[in-house]
Amino acid sequence: MGLLRPAVEDVKARHPEPVMVDAGSGNAYLGFVLYELYLKDAAAGSLVSVEGRPELTERAKGRAERLGFSRMRFQTAHIDQAEYPERIHLLMALHACDTATDDALIAAVRHGADHVAVVPCCQAEVAAQLKENRKAAHGSMGLLFAHPWHRREFGSHLTNVIRALTLESFGYQVTVTELTGWEHSLKNELILGRRVHRDNRRARVQLERLLAETGVNPKLTRELGVKPSASVGELPPVEAEEAVASADEAPSAES
Repeated sequence: MGLLRPAVEDVKARHPEPVMVDAGSGNAYLGFVLYELYLKDAAAGSLVSVEGRPELTERAKGRAERLGFSRMRFQTAHIDQAEYPERIHLLMALHACDTATDDALIAAVRHGADHVAVVPCCQAEVAAQLKENRKAAHGSMGLLFAHPWHRREFGSHLTNVIRALTLESFGYQVTVTELTGWEHSLKNELILGRRVHRDNRRARVQLERLLAETGVNPKLTRELGVKPSASVGELPPVEAEEAVASADEAPSAES
């Protein structure tokens, strides 16, 4: 909640009826805590929980009724098949497995979310593509994932690099930081995005080039129409409005 606070306070300040979405919500614990802290006493604002397992949806719906959280809404659907509000102000996804995190990011981009916060979980798609396209990798790149163990780890890292760069290319200022200590969870990478521009040409070129050099094209980039670069030219000049938040600017849990 400390890491989400700046995003929540921003959308509450700028939108009279902020819409927040918890994609792949499970038991909706994240949504309940957020509602308790930021929406319960607010004049307006709603939170939509999207979960594919009907028994979890019904359980969470009953809990919301008992607590009187009348502006919590629940939908039983997979993330890529859900009916989202036309406009989303904050979208979050905690430990959505493999391409489910991509589905959440796709929804955020397509619905113009002001803020995005995702903590990816297990990832397999890119590792499988690396295995199939080893010969497509440029230069010595293939050496980074020649062994199955390295391919799994490199694939996981590459997946999240592509996710962050994709958000940047669609105009988000991105921060990648730690959600919690390793002793609590091995899946602790938090990707935060705040939309500040319509797009970022330099990030788009970097993303297309990265896809070409590694020989991968995951669901996220495919669905958003990003294709590997066909040629390698000079990058567009860096513009001030396209600056990306550095690691030194990563928010802390106390901020």
